[in-house]
Amino acid sequence: MTASAQQSTFSQQQARTMNRHLTNSFQIPPGSMSVFSYLSMLITISLYDRILIPVARRFTGLDRGITFLQRIGVGLAVSVFATLAAGFVEGRRKHAAAVHGLLDSRTDTIPISVFWLVPQYALHALQRHLRPFGHLEFFYDQAPESMRSTATALFWGAISAGSYVSTFLVTIIHHASDWLPDDHFNRGKLDYFYWLITLLQMLNLGCYLVCASFYTLKPVQQRPKVASVELSSKV
Repeated sequence: MTASAQQSTFSQQQARTMNRHLTNSFQIPPGSMSVFSYLSMLITISLYDRILIPVARRFTGLDRGITFLQRIGVGLAVSVFATLAAGFVEGRRKHAAAVHGLLDSRTDTIPISVFWLVPQYALHALQRHLRPFGHLEFFYDQAPESMRSTATALFWGAISAGSYVSTFLVTIIHHASDWLPDDHFNRGKLDYFYWLITLLQMLNLGCYLVCASFYTLKPVQQRPKVASVELSSKV
């Protein structure tokens, strides 16, 4: 969630400086760029059962396709690529600003299409479809019945904590470096910030893979054979 929180802040600042014109008289508002996340999520949901699950079943040999642990891992990996893409796009945006002498401009539009931001929006939408639902499925399948509500509450608490961590990280960087200046956005080093987030996500993914490899799934509860025999005899 620390990475996803940047979609509503720095990504909009990027969009504000880029060419957002669809026609000569209409341009996309920066705050409306999130529509690409929702469109990507709708497309992902519609294709998940028709394409992704059958492909996963073919390669894994499992009736359910990918397990919830694999789903969480894939979601974390996609999140890494989303932030990585954001860093590359920011580097390209700053390069375009430097070529056209707009690094010190606060109002001029940099001649680079805002649609360069679409991949990071789409990837963040994909990980939102994979990771949270994988977490919820894990809690309902593996947690004791008496703790399912508590586990779900912890999940939503972790999402809130991610937003606070994002704010804390931005505040620390504001005071310790010139990566995120309040003025002269083009002179900042937002791409460095994205690299830092990417590194933290890779460490998080590595820790998850280690924990998931040692995790033992809770066995499926089956009805005792004695009970089944008694039921059949009564019938």
